[in-house]
Amino acid sequence: MLITEAPFTLRKWTVKEYHKLGEMGFFHPEERVELLSGNIIKMSAKGTAHTSALGRTDRLLQSLFGNLAWVRIQDPIALDDNSEPEPDIAVVSIDPFDYATHHPTPSEVYLIIEVADSSLTFDREIKATAYARSGIADYWILNVNERLLHVFREPAENGYQSEVILGENGSISPLQFPAVNIAIHAMLPPIISN
Repeated sequence: MLITEAPFTLRKWTVKEYHKLGEMGFFHPEERVELLSGNIIKMSAKGTAHTSALGRTDRLLQSLFGNLAWVRIQDPIALDDNSEPEPDIAVVSIDPFDYATHHPTPSEVYLIIEVADSSLTFDREIKATAYARSGIADYWILNVNERLLHVFREPAENGYQSEVILGENGSISPLQFPAVNIAIHAMLPPIISN
């Protein structure tokens, strides 16, 4: 017998419902979750390479952007009514109220960077689609295992139309800040020889 219809459908969550679950204590205080396309996603544990790359990239971007933009680390952004991810790094416009009244929206996001040690497939497929659908123009994945930077641009409803992969000896400028040149190796953990 051929089943042509799924016997069930997943129930999607809205940002409002997701916040209500948090207020009710539904999630354990130590549990790291995010809402993406209506799904509550449990985030994976951060390895040492991930943590090192995140810290290095944060310090680098803070020094490069200064008063040009705000660099947020693992804070929510509001993509739409069903997505409130917490990217590893979001470079956003400066808000006079320091985002006390709302999370940054796609029109306020200049660049998103995810650091991938164990999450590369998820970041390239699921997150990339959600970010592209929301119109995030510049999305990077720092692949710490292979020491590469995946650069996604030209967002469309079904995903990014452009992906360029750069090696650790390359450099790149964010779309919104062409005068800012970022050395890829400066974002990666140092190579420690034994």
